[in-house]
Amino acid sequence: MSLENLFSLNLFNFTPLAWLAAAFAGLFFILVVVYSLSFMKGRKGLFRYYLYTVLTLVFTLGVIFADNLLLLVILWGFLGLLLYLLTGFGRTASTPATARKALLIVGGTDAMMLLGLALVWLMVYGPGTGLSGLAKLSFSTVTIPVAGGLSVAAFLLLASAALAKAGAMPFHTWVPDMAEDAPVPVTAYLPASLDKLLGIFFLARISLELFVLDNTLGIVLMALGSITIMAAVMMAMVQHDMKRLLGYHAVSQVGYMVLGIGTGNPIGIAGALFHMFNNTIYKSCLFMSAGAVEKSMKTTDLHRLGGLGKLMPLVFGAFFVASLSISGVPPFNGFASKWMIYQGIIGTAGNGWTWTIWLTAAMMGSALTLASFMKLIHAVFLGQASPHVTRIAETSRPGTPFALAAPIAVLSALCILFGVFADRIPFGELFSPVLAGEPVFPGLWSSGSATILILAGLFLGIEVYLLGSAGKTRSVAPFIGGEKLDAMPSMRVSGVDFYTTVKDVKPLGALFDWAEKKHFDCYVVGLRFADFVGGILSGLHNGLLGRYVLWCLAGAVALYLALIG
Repeated sequence: MSLENLFSLNLFNFTPLAWLAAAFAGLFFILVVVYSLSFMKGRKGLFRYYLYTVLTLVFTLGVIFADNLLLLVILWGFLGLLLYLLTGFGRTASTPATARKALLIVGGTDAMMLLGLALVWLMVYGPGTGLSGLAKLSFSTVTIPVAGGLSVAAFLLLASAALAKAGAMPFHTWVPDMAEDAPVPVTAYLPASLDKLLGIFFLARISLELFVLDNTLGIVLMALGSITIMAAVMMAMVQHDMKRLLGYHAVSQVGYMVLGIGTGNPIGIAGALFHMFNNTIYKSCLFMSAGAVEKSMKTTDLHRLGGLGKLMPLVFGAFFVASLSISGVPPFNGFASKWMIYQGIIGTAGNGWTWTIWLTAAMMGSALTLASFMKLIHAVFLGQASPHVTRIAETSRPGTPFALAAPIAVLSALCILFGVFADRIPFGELFSPVLAGEPVFPGLWSSGSATILILAGLFLGIEVYLLGSAGKTRSVAPFIGGEKLDAMPSMRVSGVDFYTTVKDVKPLGALFDWAEKKHFDCYVVGLRFADFVGGILSGLHNGLLGRYVLWCLAGAVALYLALIG
């Protein structure tokens, strides 16, 4: 290809949505770097860590602004490598295995993405055009109606890379593992923010710009989103590690975005994209808060935590706000975007009765998310302090350095601002050209008025409490079933075992058992299949001369029959 032809290609497209995504990527880069100054202090290889962080931002901006599909695929591949390198900065024994798992899942779907690009090239230009035809593929010049096996295969192959990057099922299992083993700044920077942003952004572009989807593929996306919501939130409810629990919630929230895109109507798509941005805010806030807890307490095991609300009030406040946001409680930002997705699901009622299933899954997912965060907040901040926490509190006053506190405070403030002023956001202008048309809100919701009413209700509740309890309080020793907590620490209620009874329900118990045995982990299933095939091949090639002669004869017979046929 000549230099003149290279400059004639549509390499980049600077749309309002791309600029907004780039602004969020830059914001999270700054917050993560500030956070890392304290959290990563004293670790080896910090020059490489910050270099990889900068390169991640550069390639992320390239993917966001890329209009040329071949260029996007190349930059996308570099991001997978950087994910592997940054994960390797973790300190757990399983970190190398987790890094390899993330690389193989994301890298494997990158190969599928390349195959999907080849199918698009075959459908649009044909093999006769060579590399020049492949290099001409871009979002602004190519539109493919989904009408046949080849176009469906191309869409699914490209979508698999988007779903793996975002952490949706069935390519989700690297996210909880990485949340537990990678450094918190890396988790907050990649699977909690940039990877979600890039995965859903790319899924929206191929679903709404590159392909024209039919109702069947829309239903497939909504079904996948609903399954992701429910399955991941159920797994989160029974976790005993703070970061792993948050990792499963990171997977669950992707389901809302996939579900919104699958609706195919402006309000649902706008809700999905708005939720994509909202998720990066509250999810990064949650992970960074967990990192502050880990930095002070040296653990994220819920059994060993408790009573941190008084010791770390700023972290508790920010975590509480982000918990309400992810649970879809008004007037925070998570509710605003989920409300739009609900309206989008209702807007699909004309296509059949299945909308009731998607709406039930979305609303039930929010309820279960709130329930699991009640468990988490109780176990970490509101329950009785564990002996481990008490020992640390007695020897050193736990605190939150400014470099950790500032990003957490900024993100929690954004959770409030994007919720209170959600009705003033010009979605039609910001989300073009992906969003075709201005979203119409069939449901009544004024975030500003609702915020005032909620605050008034809280104020009245506090007044009633103060009037009813004034002069009537008394201080007593801890009383738990007649025993004193100091004498019998085993009586401490940690909240860790909240909701473990769901495993006793027969259908759910079997699913939890299969999940614990990694039957739903595509990485582990792939390894088991490879071992099975390898065992068969090893048995067939055992070094015996007679066995090899037999295989040669069988091959000759098969070749003869093929030629005769």
